[in-house]
Amino acid sequence: MYDVIVIGGGPSGLMAAIAAGSKGKNVLLVEKGNKLGKKLAISGGGRCNVTNRLPVEEIVKHIPGNGRFLYSPFTVFNNEDIIEFFEGLGVALKEEDHGRMFPVSNRAQDVVEALLGELARLNVEIRKQTVVDDLLMDDDKIVGIRLQNGEELQAKAVVVAVGGKAVPQTGSTGDGYPWAEKAGHTVTELYPTEVPVLSNEPFIQSKELQGFALRDAAVSVLKKNGKVIITHQMDMLFTHFGISGPAVLRCSQFVVKELKKNGGNPVTIRIAALPDDNAESTFQMLFKAAKAEPKKALKNVWKGIVPERWLLFLMAKASIEETLTGADLPADKARALAYDLVSFEMTVYGTQPLDKAFVTGGGVSTKEIEPKTMASKKKSGLFFCGEIIDIHGYTGGYNITSALVTGHIAGSNAAML
Repeated sequence: MYDVIVIGGGPSGLMAAIAAGSKGKNVLLVEKGNKLGKKLAISGGGRCNVTNRLPVEEIVKHIPGNGRFLYSPFTVFNNEDIIEFFEGLGVALKEEDHGRMFPVSNRAQDVVEALLGELARLNVEIRKQTVVDDLLMDDDKIVGIRLQNGEELQAKAVVVAVGGKAVPQTGSTGDGYPWAEKAGHTVTELYPTEVPVLSNEPFIQSKELQGFALRDAAVSVLKKNGKVIITHQMDMLFTHFGISGPAVLRCSQFVVKELKKNGGNPVTIRIAALPDDNAESTFQMLFKAAKAEPKKALKNVWKGIVPERWLLFLMAKASIEETLTGADLPADKARALAYDLVSFEMTVYGTQPLDKAFVTGGGVSTKEIEPKTMASKKKSGLFFCGEIIDIHGYTGGYNITSALVTGHIAGSNAAML
């Protein structure tokens, strides 16, 4: 008989097992893969962005999927506690842009090894390559788990930390959703977030911009009536299938929702390469520069305003030949170019599927989980943490913060039963 069984060896599961183990309880951690901390090891480009140092308000703002649910858990254990926890395990951290915290060593493996070392110190029993088939429960409480080989293990509490459906190569294949439903929980519709976006615009199909990155562009998702739903100003990338890069990944969930709302019709994306200017000021600047050097080819006059590949692409769209000189520039063509520099529009028709996404949208409803304990409101002894819950944030340490916070709280409270 175990005090606590934790299912899943990702960020939230490792944290839950450590939290329960540190209360001196008899803890079992079950992982279906052959390795613990797989997602941690590849996060942050292999450097592992363990958390974010921004104020709680800001962190919640960066978790558009039910981030407000985390206000309460953050009063129990928060991002500063995560930093203290890792430094206590000997992993020195450093702060980078936008509050992102990384190990000083730049090695995700150091984070994984510190967690594994702590599990060993706390005598947490670990079973890898062990597949859980089902949760064992009676009418009002969880009593343990059944493994795929038929073995049944009893426990006072079970923490489900099996992740969502994104990044399936790390083992997140949606195993936990049917268990949650069997225990009486609502699983909200799953959809991809933080995912590249697909477009069949002619210039995407011709691959003429493939591999081209626009730095610090403002990317907006528009409603059918042209109103802006969301804007993210970061880098973006044109690909052979559409668009990607940080700004696009952050916009992607809004594309998914808008497609659903408008019956699957294409959604318009607006790209501003000059986000601080408007069409009129940009027109004045282009026209003035052209007239100041009337003999020079316009592509040389306007060099450096935006990257050359983007400038030439937009000049062609406005029917301005590359060899045209300032003296011959018609005002209407300059206006057309100015407009596209501040609000180029393209349509997109979808995103890559959930298994290509970084983060799962949807999951076990937050309304059915106690925020201060992560306990199920439906079944005694059942706890949820991490990405299986209907909480999702942008990349930048926000999802991992949510996983570590909810994991710590779930494990600590499971150990109290």
